[in-house]
Amino acid sequence: MQIPIVHNHTRPDGIYHFDARGIAKRFRHAAIFGALDALNPGERMRFINDHDPLPLLQQMQARYGEAVEVRYLEQGEQGVVIDFIRR
Repeated sequence: MQIPIVHNHTRPDGIYHFDARGIAKRFRHAAIFGALDALNPGERMRFINDHDPLPLLQQMQARYGEAVEVRYLEQGEQGVVIDFIRR
């Protein structure tokens, strides 16, 4: 009998960085939703982008409601840094 190998890819600080600037635009939202779906309660995705993703935030609200909190850390001409926190 083989014992399955289980990898625990959780970080002790519960913060996972997601830089959307390097992802092709047509794949971004699917990649972001996949990453959010993989978060456990209490974990956060630190999202970096070159613009404020207002359409994405509307889609997130419709999909997750109160299950994901949105906290802006930085917002300016260079882009945004937002924490998405899974509840």
